[in-house]
Amino acid sequence: MPHAIEYDAFGDPEVLEFREIERETPGAGQVLVEVRAVGVNPIDWKIRSGRRASGAITAPRRIGSDAAGVVIAVGDGVGDWVIGDEVIVSGAKGAYATEVLAPAAKLARKPAALGWETAAALPIPVATAHQVLTSLGVSEGDTFLLHGGSGAVGQAAIQLARRLGATIIATASEPNHARVRELGAIPISYGPGLADRVRAVAPNGVDVALDGAGTDEAIEVSKQLVADPDRIGTIVLGARAAELGIRAWSGGNPIPLTPEEQQLRIDAVPLAADLAANGEFDVEIAARYPLAEAADAHRQSEAGELRGKIILVP
Repeated sequence: MPHAIEYDAFGDPEVLEFREIERETPGAGQVLVEVRAVGVNPIDWKIRSGRRASGAITAPRRIGSDAAGVVIAVGDGVGDWVIGDEVIVSGAKGAYATEVLAPAAKLARKPAALGWETAAALPIPVATAHQVLTSLGVSEGDTFLLHGGSGAVGQAAIQLARRLGATIIATASEPNHARVRELGAIPISYGPGLADRVRAVAPNGVDVALDGAGTDEAIEVSKQLVADPDRIGTIVLGARAAELGIRAWSGGNPIPLTPEEQQLRIDAVPLAADLAANGEFDVEIAARYPLAEAADAHRQSEAGELRGKIILVP
């Protein structure tokens, strides 16, 4: 029988339980995927802990949205996928499982050269980075300030912005400077004096900024250095975007993504998958845990001490 991680109440990682579940049958527009790897994202533990509003829990709740695996059943009206296809899963409900139902419209084909773990690590980071860079209009010749350059979204944003022809300045802790530089950005340390350090490496100014750190410093420095508030965005402090006078996507933002923004996120996954399969996009795997040890994975993700992605393996 299949298994999944479920929880019955908000709380610490200990609420996560590895349970046997009934095998599901895909409905119209759905496929059932046998999971080979799962991507852990910060939004997972924010919802599990109750830090991000998600409605009352009235039945056992599953967790996770990103995975990679093999199609094992297909629902009505699904013409693009057949049993045996290797796929990348985005936007699923309950991806922390050995099998998961997924919306067929959000699947991407996994290139044969792409490993399962790398494939599962892609969806939320690359979807967020691609959509936000497009929404902010990052383009050739721009100087782009990125707060939080060493996380999974930050690493994706650096690589995609570099392909757009932007000059990227990315904040990171000193031990992560080499990684940020390797990906194509100019690394600088956050902390007191950040604005002056940015000015020193960008004497002609900063055109656009993205907050992936969620700190007051990130917002204040961005507003000091970027003249147009429409070119400052956050993916962490969405609930405060109106108060701050900047743009936001997700991150608690009460304004939902537009259909165009949703489509940008869907389009990003096959784009990045092909680049990664060709060695043109790098995904850093920080740690791997068995699916049954999802609680330990959440503890490590919440600690914020790892660089890159945490993966669960069924």
